[in-house]
Amino acid sequence: MTYKKLHEWDLSPEEAMKIQNVLREKILFKPFEGEPKYVAGVDLSFPKREEGLAVIVVMEYPTFKIVELVSERGKVDFPYIPGLLAFREGPLFLKAWEKLKTKPDVVVFDGQGIAHPRKLGIASHMGLFIEIPTIGVAKSRLYGTYREPENRRCSWSYLYDNEEIIGCVMRTREGSAPIFVSPGHLIDVESSIRLVKSFTLPGRRLPEPTRMAHIYTQRLKRSLF
Repeated sequence: MTYKKLHEWDLSPEEAMKIQNVLREKILFKPFEGEPKYVAGVDLSFPKREEGLAVIVVMEYPTFKIVELVSERGKVDFPYIPGLLAFREGPLFLKAWEKLKTKPDVVVFDGQGIAHPRKLGIASHMGLFIEIPTIGVAKSRLYGTYREPENRRCSWSYLYDNEEIIGCVMRTREGSAPIFVSPGHLIDVESSIRLVKSFTLPGRRLPEPTRMAHIYTQRLKRSLF
């Protein structure tokens, strides 16, 4: 099972799960020191069953001024299977990534990091390809147990896999459902929490990088499809 095989993406679900179990051992956790200069947000949409759209927005930090926007539209072969979404979404993301001229210091995905049954959500999986710190920020829980955070902005509680901390559940806006934050690759849980807090503006539920990526995904989807 090699990266060449992964780039082919022509796998059965059983083969994909075996690859996840191998690659999970390659994930590294480390503190993110200081503040980023550029941060990217990633969002993917599938307007048609066999066609998808990937958008990457790169922003200055802390102004959140957009400095670059790239997208990729293409055919999707892998079926929608929860827990294996990286095999469906990854090829489009990697093609969009090749277009980027601005290298971000951290990349935030609309999806999971290690808060995943095999510790390899899209943020972790793609982190192994791009070798840049990645964070998963999901709008719903895929895996793990937690205590509901208090109903106030930026309150949070840890997300657990048994006794292992795999991320956090963060209430970014009072009265809103929480988001699920987990490290992807080359970053740890505490740094992921700190950065997502700093990326989320008052009154917003989602961090700016993925919020803006989603907005542009919807705009492009309307114009292209």
